[in-house]
Amino acid sequence: MERDQIKNQMRKQFSQNAEHYVTSAIHAQGEDLALLVASSQAAEHMNVLDIATGGGHVANALAPLVSRVTALDLTEGMLEVATRFIQGNGHENVDFVTGDAEHIPFPDNSFELVTCRIAAHHFPDVSSFASEAYRVTKLGGRLLFIDNVAPEQDELDRFYNDIEKMRDPSHVRAWRKTEWIALFERMGYRVEKMVSFAKKFHFDDWCTRATLFGEGRLELEARLLHAKEKVRSYFNIVEKEQDEILSFEGESVYIQAIKRGV
Repeated sequence: MERDQIKNQMRKQFSQNAEHYVTSAIHAQGEDLALLVASSQAAEHMNVLDIATGGGHVANALAPLVSRVTALDLTEGMLEVATRFIQGNGHENVDFVTGDAEHIPFPDNSFELVTCRIAAHHFPDVSSFASEAYRVTKLGGRLLFIDNVAPEQDELDRFYNDIEKMRDPSHVRAWRKTEWIALFERMGYRVEKMVSFAKKFHFDDWCTRATLFGEGRLELEARLLHAKEKVRSYFNIVEKEQDEILSFEGESVYIQAIKRGV
């Protein structure tokens, strides 16, 4: 699928499901979000860019701590619900900008903090995203990055990415931890911290968030039910009763990186 088609699919998917992402517990809460805020070293003078803000949870959490937050998202529908959510919490120092993570519409060295949480697996060109994030980060500034990651083993990587794509056609690829670290360091960042998190996906919520029902959901459930024992064990696939999936377990990663002089 060409890049523009992928992005159009992303806009469609997130426009029709925007409210789900604002209220989703896995997005609105979680120890990964708490760690990002605690590790951010946020200060009153800082300007923050939140790339692919989605429901706006990172922007909302950092707004009370910094001078200004720019919430950037490709999908206008997501920005509309993020605006209602954040302004409804009384934060008036957040700007909402429609824009592409791979072509960020701001000058070089604009932000002390650049964040991106649970979004990059939708990006067609993650190298462009990483390059753009680095470009707009000020010298001495930091990137705070969170995303779902694939296992390092090829078979498990393929399985995880396949089921994510079955659930959500806007999914491109979850990268491995090692791939993200290598990419950020090639761009010029120095990785300071990496923390991984087990991430439980409740099957009903996971499907509903992507508006997956009917035959598509049954096919996805069958894929999990009939997975090899090695796969079932690794992803801790749990059945609530015969032929029905209750949950499975994936992984997300927090990576903190600083922009040093070259």
